[in-house]
Amino acid sequence: MTATDLTRTDRDSVSTLRADGVEFILDVSAGYPAVLHWGAPLGDISPEALRAMRTPAIPHNDLDEPVDPGLMREAARGFMGRPAIRGHRGATGFSPLFAVVDVHSTDRTVSVFLRDTALEVSVEQTFTLTAEGVLLVDMSLTNEGATVYTLDELLVWLPVPDRAIETLDFSGRWLRERQPHRMPFAPGLRLRESREGRPGHDGTIVQCALTENVSFQSGEVWGMSLLWSGGSIHAAERAATGRATLGVGELIEPGEAELEPGAVYRCPTVAAVYSADGLDGMGARSHAWLRSRPSHPATPRPLTLNVWEAVYFDHDLGTLTRLAERAASVGVERFVLDDGWFGSRRDDWSGLGDWTVSAEVWPEGLRPLSDRVHALGMQFGLWFEGEMVNPDSDLYRAHPDWILHVSGRVPPLARHQLVLDLTHADAFAHVLEQVSAVVADSGVDYIKWDHNRMLVDPGHDGVPAVRRQTEAIYRLFDELKSRHPGLEIESCASGGGRIDLGMAMHADRFWTSDQNDPLERQQIQRWTSVMIPPELLGSHVGPTISHSSGRRHGVQFRAVTALFGHAGIEWNILEATDDELEALRAWTAFYRERRSLLHSGRTVRVDHPDPSALAHGVIGEDRSSAVFAYAQCATASGTSPAAFRIPGLDPDAVYRVAAVEFEPAQAVQRRGPAWMAGVHTTGRALAQVGLRAPVLWPEQAIVVVIDRVDADQTVAPPVAS
Repeated sequence: MTATDLTRTDRDSVSTLRADGVEFILDVSAGYPAVLHWGAPLGDISPEALRAMRTPAIPHNDLDEPVDPGLMREAARGFMGRPAIRGHRGATGFSPLFAVVDVHSTDRTVSVFLRDTALEVSVEQTFTLTAEGVLLVDMSLTNEGATVYTLDELLVWLPVPDRAIETLDFSGRWLRERQPHRMPFAPGLRLRESREGRPGHDGTIVQCALTENVSFQSGEVWGMSLLWSGGSIHAAERAATGRATLGVGELIEPGEAELEPGAVYRCPTVAAVYSADGLDGMGARSHAWLRSRPSHPATPRPLTLNVWEAVYFDHDLGTLTRLAERAASVGVERFVLDDGWFGSRRDDWSGLGDWTVSAEVWPEGLRPLSDRVHALGMQFGLWFEGEMVNPDSDLYRAHPDWILHVSGRVPPLARHQLVLDLTHADAFAHVLEQVSAVVADSGVDYIKWDHNRMLVDPGHDGVPAVRRQTEAIYRLFDELKSRHPGLEIESCASGGGRIDLGMAMHADRFWTSDQNDPLERQQIQRWTSVMIPPELLGSHVGPTISHSSGRRHGVQFRAVTALFGHAGIEWNILEATDDELEALRAWTAFYRERRSLLHSGRTVRVDHPDPSALAHGVIGEDRSSAVFAYAQCATASGTSPAAFRIPGLDPDAVYRVAAVEFEPAQAVQRRGPAWMAGVHTTGRALAQVGLRAPVLWPEQAIVVVIDRVDADQTVAPPVAS
């Protein structure tokens, strides 16, 4: 279809977008935009038939004519739920009524232009269906009047079918992010708001509606997620009529969107994902879309060692050099120096904001360490927290006004720090120039960028500044990467406090959680990857005794857990035994050999009958190989644990299946299952019969390697055994 102006009564007022098993049908025939369908393709059906099928009965005590509230959900049409737009022009303009004035469409995009002539406000909505079947929704509002228009809220709402009877979203806390909450899609409004100036550890990464009994592999899922790292709203509403909708958008602080005449407010983009193949189907669409971006990391993800839990603030060139040498000897490819290298930063009470190398700790600068790291064949990474400032810093003493605050008061401290106002031009320039200079002078290849506190009283010159602060960090990251080609940036926020699709457009990696306990990590990584592909999620082998939980785990369980992401180490391996180092070498070799599969294939989370265990893995795009993990998280239900299935392989292909252990897993058995030594079987049998699990101690895991066997091919044995 070419760009066309459509009329209200024309049959062409229905625009249909199709891609990869998804169909989106938009109807403007009533004079306002309404969604006739978002889901699996319907086949050859006329718009008239579809409208007739959707037109409800007229009950008593209702409007005389049934009204589809459409995408703007105006109260002026008789809709009694939460409207798409809330705002006003002084004491008037509280009840908008938009009409379509123009529609442009192509095979992949539909743009609808609406105007409320009386209110003097216009809206543009653009729907783009990507080749991967992800619906991207952009919306903007323009003040066409001669006076200020106050916008309080503008959300993207999409209807879901009546058969969507459950909701799924996520909450959590520091060290326990993205825990699933699944519940009936009840009447009324379920509202999840993030007011931290970032998504936060409690933020939901996606708002979902589900059909009954949705599993990872089956059932229908509709999900909406926001490309934004500031305040957010995720909503699910079922009206008294029974109709259900999902809504997502930016949380606008009071007075943050005072639109002068001619001003435009642009919503953050919303990614809407439909899956007919369960939760893994939604994840597969999101992963494929993110991987299709030109900015998606194209090089193999380097195995990373971060020194935070190894040395904390105790920086010593000799110790760190020995740590780097040992890291290189076990196969590490990126060495990251964490907090404590700058200014007066000997603890977390001072120094933030002074991004110059400490002459006290590093009298020759960082070059001696950086040069040694590079000579060992590794990249050199460095920690920053440029959005924050300690009151005990040269920067704050010189510029106490360079913080986000409300006039006349200083916000409460968190982590002994305040939030630097990056909307202030001089503060922005200070951070950019100091960080850029250190990157250039010290040979930095990679930045770990932290964000350790929520925003409180986030004001600039008397007005709220969350939106502009969020846009500023995007600009800062983009400018640093422009100045330093090849530089990569990790987004960290006390771990997983700022993981969202907006930051994914500017950063190259997320620190998934400060929780390095592999038992806790199993669930955190399982659910974070429901939208974010594993190659963007940092997952490290932590210390033998976890610093966050006190639990003790062997290398095997820690290594298997860390394998399924952008793998690394966060452990003082100078204290590791020879056996532990040998296990690490086997693991790093396996990661390097298999990471092209782990970071490009389809993530599969197995629906396992025993809640004491988790099974998950990655299957290659061509289904020729796969790597899976079986993790015994608690005592198994039976003395002989339940079999775990491996769905998604070519049902008619023959595969060689074998277990991999980097060190022997602790087990309560005289003999393990026969398949662990190697067996040839079919994809169909793996999906239907599965593999009998070994009798492992709780908090133990194994890796399963699966390779297709061709008639003239001999399969090499696994790297580790």
